[in-house]
Amino acid sequence: MISLDEAVTARLESHGARFEVLVDPDAALAIKRGEFDGDLEDVIAAEDVFDNASTGDRPAENDLEDVFDTTDPLEIIPEVIERGEIQITADQRREMQEQKRRELITTIARNAINPQMDDAPHPPERIENALEEAGFTVDPMEPASEQVDDALDALRPVIPIRFEEITIAVQIPPEYAGSAQAKIRQYGDLEREEWQPDGSWIGVITFPAGLQNDFYDVVNENTSGEAETQIVSDKGELSTR
Repeated sequence: MISLDEAVTARLESHGARFEVLVDPDAALAIKRGEFDGDLEDVIAAEDVFDNASTGDRPAENDLEDVFDTTDPLEIIPEVIERGEIQITADQRREMQEQKRRELITTIARNAINPQMDDAPHPPERIENALEEAGFTVDPMEPASEQVDDALDALRPVIPIRFEEITIAVQIPPEYAGSAQAKIRQYGDLEREEWQPDGSWIGVITFPAGLQNDFYDVVNENTSGEAETQIVSDKGELSTR
């Protein structure tokens, strides 16, 4: 379960009665869209249905039976969310908007590059400042992933930006290959790998271009800076970093 501070109220009025449940805001939106695939008990603040959640008052059992044909809260809660309205306070709205803003900035920074600066990543601070300059307003009621395209449209007049993946070949010396390759290979999609006769490992990995600096950090940290990396271009040529 979640804490009361994290929950919003979903409210349904039917048959002259009111029904309220306390639920995580993102889960509530996913349930309304038919996209929730988690455990309901993990995203509610109370396994209960209220007439007034703020006072803890409960509806009559016959009202539950009339509207939902059951008194089981775990069956009723999703229906209240699906059929009802999500009530959020001004503070909750601000908190949700800030959370979505952070998620949006992180997503863009992970995937975006600056095509005018040798495809270098955009730091999150630059994305944040550019969104502010563009006057982009984050919708607290929409998943951050569904706001990326609109955010990019707003950003393009402000900064040069595009989403792109990068493919990098890595060669790890034998003394680091065993432990380092296990971490490096999980960083993105492993296109291919080869173990060399001397025990060194070569892997070709594709991942969002905005993560390339982080990737180099991971490689260096796990090989004491002794690995060799090469960016694989679209034409199949290699350019050493």
